[in-house]
Amino acid sequence: MKIQKQLLYPILIGIFLIIGTTIVIFYAKGYRFGLDKGQPSFGITGQLVLKSEPDSAQVFINGHLTTATNNTLDLTPGTYDIKIVKDGYFPWEKNLKIDKEVVTSVDARLFPNSPTSLDAITQLGALDPILDPSQTKIAYIVASQSAKLNGIYVLDISSRPLLTLVSGSNQLVDDTITPFSQAKIQWSPDGKNILATLSNQNSGSTSYLLDASTSNQTPQDVTETLGTLESQWATFSQVQDTALFNGLRSPLRSFVLKNLHVLEWSSDETKILYQASSSANFPFIREPRLIGLNSTPESRQLQKSSYYVYDIKNDQNFLIPLDTPNSEELYLKWFPDSDHLIYVHNKKVDVMEYDGTNLTTIYAGPFINHYVFTAVDDTSKIIISTDFGNSNTPPNLYSISLQ
Repeated sequence: MKIQKQLLYPILIGIFLIIGTTIVIFYAKGYRFGLDKGQPSFGITGQLVLKSEPDSAQVFINGHLTTATNNTLDLTPGTYDIKIVKDGYFPWEKNLKIDKEVVTSVDARLFPNSPTSLDAITQLGALDPILDPSQTKIAYIVASQSAKLNGIYVLDISSRPLLTLVSGSNQLVDDTITPFSQAKIQWSPDGKNILATLSNQNSGSTSYLLDASTSNQTPQDVTETLGTLESQWATFSQVQDTALFNGLRSPLRSFVLKNLHVLEWSSDETKILYQASSSANFPFIREPRLIGLNSTPESRQLQKSSYYVYDIKNDQNFLIPLDTPNSEELYLKWFPDSDHLIYVHNKKVDVMEYDGTNLTTIYAGPFINHYVFTAVDDTSKIIISTDFGNSNTPPNLYSISLQ
């Protein structure tokens, strides 16, 4: 009898472990016990994981206030209208498909409905600003001051507090000997140098190479070796592009090179912003299709000259709706988080998700041309150039907070 009891305990423990493990597995897959019209029921659900930045935003599902972000819901498979709302921010909306046994994640970035701050980060003027390839520095011209203060400057816009951002400008050369404030400037593809070109009606143009990290330097005259320098830069850029394309699977690489004019890779190199160079059908690269994909409708039939984003990881392609008729005036760039695009048009700055949804105007005040910048490691601000409509004063660079 004693031996039977000794055997019974391990058997019971084993049974309980099997039952418990089975329950956990079924629960993880979305099976739930509940009541349906007062009667016990057992059904399968999908999970909706809700996050937002900032958090603690209200979540409306099919028009009903259901929960707050940073929560997980079990939902019957189907399509749902999801709206995330927080006071002081633009709402986030999307129609989502919930599949059985699948976890669908929402990570909504909410943008303030009015800039929380607008702060000057240059004071001497900032003409013709250009962002370097690493998206951490802006080169610009000062031309409204004395010869000692005029010249070419570089501003470090990497993730820094505002006070250090204001003092982050570095003067590379001034106008005391050469009028560099009249130069056309260009970044090297590695972001380490700046090419400054001065035009002269009598002697043609003169080109100088500047070290982007050295203050008050003696510039190097590269006029006679400019062709070699430009060839080296072109080779460097080609090597970088080739490395990115070689990272694509063979059938995808062939299709991209033939049908896509790549405008920009996302910072994490998982998505491609492009213009279709020909009308074509974008083939499915991943078969079978992955589960839990973005439920925004895709556009696999490419129309020549239209703009798209291709998600490499999930093999999804999305049309980007634009209203800019002239492609030369188009300013469409990746936002640093690789999940949003910045779209400058009609004298306003918009942000949209990479699938073309949730178009949001984050700034509609005065700014000059398409001088809108973001730092690759900082999603908390954008930088614009503006003179606030006063043509008698030089434009300066301003930081706009997005938090």
